[in-house]
Amino acid sequence: MTIWTRKRVPAIGQGSWYIERGDKAEAIAALRHGVDLGLTHIDTAEMYGDGASEAIIGEAIAGRRDAVFLVSKVLPHNASRAGIRAACERTLKHLKTDRLDGYLLHWRGPHPLEETFAAFEALKQEGKILSWGVSNFDEDDLDEALEVAGDGKIACNQVLYHLRERAIEHAVIPWCQRHGVAVTAYSPFGHHDFPEPGSAQGRVLAEIASAHGATPRQVALAFLTRDPAVFAIPKAASLTHVEDNAGALTVSLTEADIARIDAAFPRGRKPSSLPMI
Repeated sequence: MTIWTRKRVPAIGQGSWYIERGDKAEAIAALRHGVDLGLTHIDTAEMYGDGASEAIIGEAIAGRRDAVFLVSKVLPHNASRAGIRAACERTLKHLKTDRLDGYLLHWRGPHPLEETFAAFEALKQEGKILSWGVSNFDEDDLDEALEVAGDGKIACNQVLYHLRERAIEHAVIPWCQRHGVAVTAYSPFGHHDFPEPGSAQGRVLAEIASAHGATPRQVALAFLTRDPAVFAIPKAASLTHVEDNAGALTVSLTEADIARIDAAFPRGRKPSSLPMI
Protein backbone atom coordinates (compact mmCIF):
# COMPACT_ATOMS: atom_id res chain seq x y z
CA MET A 1 0.00 0.00 0.00
CA THR A 2 1.26 3.50 -0.82
CA ILE A 3 0.74 6.75 1.04
CA TRP A 4 -1.60 7.88 -1.72
CA THR A 5 -3.74 4.74 -1.90
CA ARG A 6 -4.64 5.24 1.76
CA LYS A 7 -6.40 8.37 0.48
CA ARG A 8 -8.39 6.36 -2.10
CA VAL A 9 -6.83 7.95 -5.14
CA PRO A 10 -8.44 6.64 -8.36
CA ALA A 11 -6.17 4.77 -10.77
CA ILE A 12 -7.09 7.18 -13.57
CA GLY A 13 -6.95 10.91 -13.00
CA GLN A 14 -6.87 14.06 -15.06
CA GLY A 15 -3.76 15.77 -16.39
CA SER A 16 -3.60 19.40 -17.45
CA TRP A 17 -0.42 19.99 -19.49
CA TYR A 18 -1.29 22.54 -22.24
CA ILE A 19 -4.90 22.66 -21.07
CA GLU A 20 -4.71 26.47 -21.07
CA ARG A 21 -4.08 26.46 -24.84
CA GLY A 22 -7.56 25.20 -25.68
CA ASP A 23 -11.04 26.54 -25.08
CA LYS A 24 -11.29 27.51 -21.42
CA ALA A 25 -15.00 26.79 -20.99
CA GLU A 26 -14.62 23.38 -22.61
CA ALA A 27 -11.67 22.54 -20.38
CA ILE A 28 -13.58 23.51 -17.23
CA ALA A 29 -16.60 21.48 -18.31
CA ALA A 30 -14.39 18.46 -19.03
CA LEU A 31 -12.66 18.64 -15.65
CA ARG A 32 -15.97 18.91 -13.82
CA HIS A 33 -17.43 16.02 -15.80
CA GLY A 34 -14.35 13.97 -15.00
CA VAL A 35 -14.89 14.50 -11.30
CA ASP A 36 -18.51 13.39 -11.76
CA LEU A 37 -17.23 10.20 -13.40
CA GLY A 38 -14.77 9.43 -10.59
CA LEU A 39 -11.60 10.98 -12.01
CA THR A 40 -11.01 12.98 -8.85
CA HIS A 41 -7.19 13.01 -9.01
CA ILE A 42 -6.32 16.26 -10.80
CA ASP A 43 -2.70 17.08 -11.60
CA THR A 44 -1.16 20.40 -12.58
CA ALA A 45 2.06 22.40 -12.17
CA GLU A 46 3.17 25.99 -11.79
CA MET A 47 5.05 25.55 -15.09
CA TYR A 48 1.89 24.81 -17.10
CA GLY A 49 1.02 28.10 -18.73
CA ASP A 50 2.90 29.94 -15.96
CA GLY A 51 0.02 29.26 -13.57
CA ALA A 52 -2.77 29.45 -16.17
CA SER A 53 -3.50 25.74 -15.89
CA GLU A 54 -3.79 26.04 -12.11
CA ALA A 55 -6.20 28.94 -12.50
CA ILE A 56 -8.45 26.96 -14.86
CA ILE A 57 -8.51 24.05 -12.42
CA GLY A 58 -9.30 26.45 -9.61
CA GLU A 59 -12.43 27.52 -11.47
CA ALA A 60 -13.34 23.93 -12.32
CA ILE A 61 -13.23 22.70 -8.72
CA ALA A 62 -14.92 25.71 -7.14
CA GLY A 63 -17.43 24.41 -4.60
CA ARG A 64 -16.08 20.84 -4.96
CA ARG A 65 -12.65 21.05 -3.38
CA ASP A 66 -13.28 18.28 -0.86
CA ALA A 67 -14.17 15.85 -3.67
CA VAL A 68 -10.82 16.31 -5.42
CA PHE A 69 -7.31 14.93 -4.83
CA LEU A 70 -5.34 17.97 -6.00
CA VAL A 71 -1.67 17.81 -6.98
CA SER A 72 0.71 20.47 -8.27
CA LYS A 73 4.45 20.65 -8.93
CA VAL A 74 7.15 23.20 -8.10
CA LEU A 75 9.85 24.13 -10.60
CA PRO A 76 13.41 23.11 -9.65
CA HIS A 77 14.75 26.69 -9.56
CA ASN A 78 12.05 27.55 -7.01
CA ALA A 79 12.84 24.57 -4.78
CA SER A 80 14.76 26.39 -2.05
CA ARG A 81 13.23 26.83 1.42
CA ALA A 82 11.97 30.33 0.70
CA GLY A 83 11.30 29.61 -2.97
CA ILE A 84 9.03 26.65 -2.28
CA ARG A 85 7.00 28.61 0.23
CA ALA A 86 6.47 31.46 -2.23
CA ALA A 87 5.68 29.06 -5.09
CA CYS A 88 3.19 27.13 -2.96
CA GLU A 89 1.41 30.34 -1.96
CA ARG A 90 1.10 31.33 -5.63
CA THR A 91 -0.21 27.89 -6.54
CA LEU A 92 -2.78 27.93 -3.74
CA LYS A 93 -3.93 31.37 -4.86
CA HIS A 94 -4.29 30.21 -8.48
CA LEU A 95 -6.23 27.11 -7.39
CA LYS A 96 -8.34 29.08 -4.91
CA THR A 97 -7.71 26.56 -2.15
CA ASP A 98 -5.98 26.45 1.22
CA ARG A 99 -4.19 23.14 0.67
CA LEU A 100 -2.75 20.68 -1.82
CA ASP A 101 -3.21 16.94 -1.43
CA GLY A 102 0.16 16.41 -3.07
CA TYR A 103 3.07 18.71 -3.95
CA LEU A 104 5.93 17.45 -6.14
CA LEU A 105 9.41 18.58 -7.14
CA HIS A 106 9.00 18.70 -10.93
CA TRP A 107 12.54 17.46 -11.62
CA ARG A 108 15.94 17.73 -9.95
CA GLY A 109 17.57 21.14 -10.00
CA PRO A 110 20.20 23.30 -8.30
CA HIS A 111 18.91 23.16 -4.74
CA PRO A 112 19.93 20.33 -2.36
CA LEU A 113 17.25 17.75 -1.67
CA GLU A 114 17.74 18.37 2.06
CA GLU A 115 16.57 21.96 1.58
CA THR A 116 13.67 21.06 -0.70
CA PHE A 117 12.38 18.28 1.52
CA ALA A 118 12.68 20.41 4.66
CA ALA A 119 10.53 23.04 2.97
CA PHE A 120 7.97 20.38 2.00
CA GLU A 121 7.87 19.10 5.58
CA ALA A 122 7.33 22.62 6.94
CA LEU A 123 4.40 23.16 4.56
CA LYS A 124 3.01 19.78 5.55
CA GLN A 125 3.17 20.64 9.25
CA GLU A 126 1.25 23.84 8.50
CA GLY A 127 -1.44 21.90 6.61
CA LYS A 128 -0.78 23.65 3.32
CA ILE A 129 0.20 20.34 1.71
CA LEU A 130 -0.95 16.92 2.88
CA SER A 131 1.79 14.89 1.17
CA TRP A 132 4.79 15.51 -1.04
CA GLY A 133 6.87 13.69 -3.60
CA VAL A 134 9.04 13.94 -6.67
CA SER A 135 8.85 13.74 -10.44
CA ASN A 136 11.24 12.41 -13.08
CA PHE A 137 13.38 10.61 -10.47
CA ASP A 138 15.35 7.54 -11.56
CA GLU A 139 16.42 4.75 -9.23
CA ASP A 140 19.62 6.47 -8.07
CA ASP A 141 17.72 9.71 -7.47
CA LEU A 142 15.17 7.81 -5.41
CA ASP A 143 17.92 6.17 -3.36
CA GLU A 144 19.32 9.58 -2.54
CA ALA A 145 15.87 10.98 -1.81
CA LEU A 146 15.11 8.15 0.59
CA GLU A 147 18.41 8.64 2.38
CA VAL A 148 17.59 12.32 2.87
CA ALA A 149 13.89 11.99 3.71
CA GLY A 150 13.69 8.69 5.52
CA ASP A 151 10.96 6.05 5.23
CA GLY A 152 7.31 6.96 4.79
CA LYS A 153 7.80 10.54 3.59
CA ILE A 154 7.97 10.34 -0.21
CA ALA A 155 4.41 9.85 -1.43
CA CYS A 156 4.84 9.74 -5.20
CA ASN A 157 7.19 9.69 -8.16
CA GLN A 158 5.57 11.09 -11.32
CA VAL A 159 7.29 9.78 -14.45
CA LEU A 160 6.90 9.32 -18.20
CA TYR A 161 5.15 6.03 -18.95
CA HIS A 162 3.22 4.83 -21.97
CA LEU A 163 3.06 1.72 -24.15
CA ARG A 164 6.03 2.77 -26.25
CA GLU A 165 8.06 4.02 -23.30
CA ARG A 166 8.26 1.42 -20.54
CA ALA A 167 11.69 2.23 -19.11
CA ILE A 168 10.34 2.70 -15.58
CA GLU A 169 9.40 -0.99 -15.42
CA HIS A 170 13.10 -1.92 -15.14
CA ALA A 171 13.92 -0.27 -11.83
CA VAL A 172 11.66 2.65 -10.93
CA ILE A 173 8.41 0.74 -10.44
CA PRO A 174 10.10 -2.07 -8.47
CA TRP A 175 11.83 0.53 -6.26
CA CYS A 176 8.55 2.33 -5.60
CA GLN A 177 6.79 -0.97 -4.85
CA ARG A 178 9.44 -1.84 -2.25
CA HIS A 179 9.16 1.52 -0.53
CA GLY A 180 5.42 2.18 -0.69
CA VAL A 181 5.76 5.08 -3.13
CA ALA A 182 3.02 5.67 -5.68
CA VAL A 183 3.97 5.89 -9.36
CA THR A 184 2.03 8.37 -11.49
CA ALA A 185 2.31 8.01 -15.26
CA TYR A 186 2.29 11.27 -17.17
CA SER A 187 1.66 11.36 -20.95
CA PRO A 188 0.17 7.84 -20.78
CA PHE A 189 -0.77 7.98 -24.46
CA GLY A 190 2.65 9.24 -25.50
CA HIS A 191 3.25 12.73 -26.82
CA HIS A 192 1.46 12.51 -30.19
CA ASP A 193 2.72 8.92 -30.28
CA PHE A 194 -0.32 6.67 -29.80
CA PRO A 195 -0.39 3.69 -32.23
CA GLU A 196 -2.31 4.30 -35.43
CA PRO A 197 -5.38 2.03 -35.90
CA GLY A 198 -3.96 0.39 -39.03
CA SER A 199 -0.54 -0.38 -37.56
CA ALA A 200 0.38 -3.79 -36.13
CA GLN A 201 0.37 -2.39 -32.59
CA GLY A 202 -2.87 -0.57 -33.23
CA ARG A 203 -4.55 -3.78 -34.39
CA VAL A 204 -3.52 -5.58 -31.18
CA LEU A 205 -5.10 -2.86 -29.08
CA ALA A 206 -8.23 -2.79 -31.25
CA GLU A 207 -8.74 -6.55 -31.01
CA ILE A 208 -8.34 -6.59 -27.22
CA ALA A 209 -10.60 -3.54 -26.94
CA SER A 210 -13.28 -5.24 -29.04
CA ALA A 211 -13.25 -8.26 -26.74
CA HIS A 212 -13.88 -6.01 -23.73
CA GLY A 213 -16.35 -3.61 -25.31
CA ALA A 214 -13.74 -0.91 -24.79
CA THR A 215 -11.56 1.46 -26.82
CA PRO A 216 -7.84 1.10 -27.57
CA ARG A 217 -7.00 4.01 -25.28
CA GLN A 218 -8.96 2.43 -22.45
CA VAL A 219 -6.99 -0.77 -22.96
CA ALA A 220 -3.75 1.20 -22.84
CA LEU A 221 -4.72 2.86 -19.55
CA ALA A 222 -5.82 -0.46 -18.06
CA PHE A 223 -2.45 -1.98 -18.98
CA LEU A 224 -0.43 0.89 -17.52
CA THR A 225 -2.36 0.80 -14.25
CA ARG A 226 -2.42 -2.98 -13.91
CA ASP A 227 -0.25 -2.65 -10.82
CA PRO A 228 -2.23 -1.14 -7.90
CA ALA A 229 0.65 1.24 -7.09
CA VAL A 230 0.56 2.84 -10.57
CA PHE A 231 -1.75 5.71 -11.50
CA ALA A 232 -2.19 7.56 -14.78
CA ILE A 233 -3.14 11.17 -15.52
CA PRO A 234 -4.23 11.49 -19.17
CA LYS A 235 -5.04 15.01 -20.27
CA ALA A 236 -8.72 15.86 -20.11
CA ALA A 237 -9.66 18.75 -22.38
CA SER A 238 -13.01 17.66 -23.83
CA LEU A 239 -16.10 15.78 -22.66
CA THR A 240 -15.46 13.00 -25.18
CA HIS A 241 -11.90 12.46 -24.01
CA VAL A 242 -12.77 12.47 -20.34
CA GLU A 243 -15.57 9.94 -20.83
CA ASP A 244 -13.20 7.67 -22.73
CA ASN A 245 -10.58 7.98 -19.97
CA ALA A 246 -13.12 7.23 -17.26
CA GLY A 247 -14.23 4.09 -19.08
CA ALA A 248 -10.80 2.58 -18.42
CA LEU A 249 -11.67 2.27 -14.74
CA THR A 250 -13.94 -0.68 -15.53
CA VAL A 251 -11.66 -2.51 -17.99
CA SER A 252 -10.13 -5.64 -16.49
CA LEU A 253 -7.49 -7.22 -18.69
CA THR A 254 -6.80 -10.95 -18.64
CA GLU A 255 -3.33 -12.44 -18.26
CA ALA A 256 -3.48 -13.32 -21.94
CA ASP A 257 -4.32 -9.71 -22.82
CA ILE A 258 -1.40 -8.44 -20.76
CA ALA A 259 0.98 -10.95 -22.35
CA ARG A 260 -0.16 -9.95 -25.82
CA ILE A 261 0.31 -6.22 -25.12
CA ASP A 262 3.68 -6.94 -23.55
CA ALA A 263 4.79 -8.72 -26.73
CA ALA A 264 3.44 -5.98 -29.01
CA PHE A 265 5.11 -3.20 -27.02
CA PRO A 266 8.42 -4.63 -25.75
CA ARG A 267 9.97 -2.58 -22.98
CA GLY A 268 13.48 -3.01 -24.36
CA ARG A 269 16.70 -2.61 -22.43
CA LYS A 270 17.12 -0.34 -19.45
CA PRO A 271 18.28 3.07 -20.75
CA SER A 272 21.29 4.88 -19.30
CA SER A 273 19.06 7.72 -18.10
CA LEU A 274 15.39 8.03 -17.31
CA PRO A 275 13.34 9.33 -20.27
CA MET A 276 11.34 12.49 -19.64
CA ILE A 277 9.58 15.21 -21.57
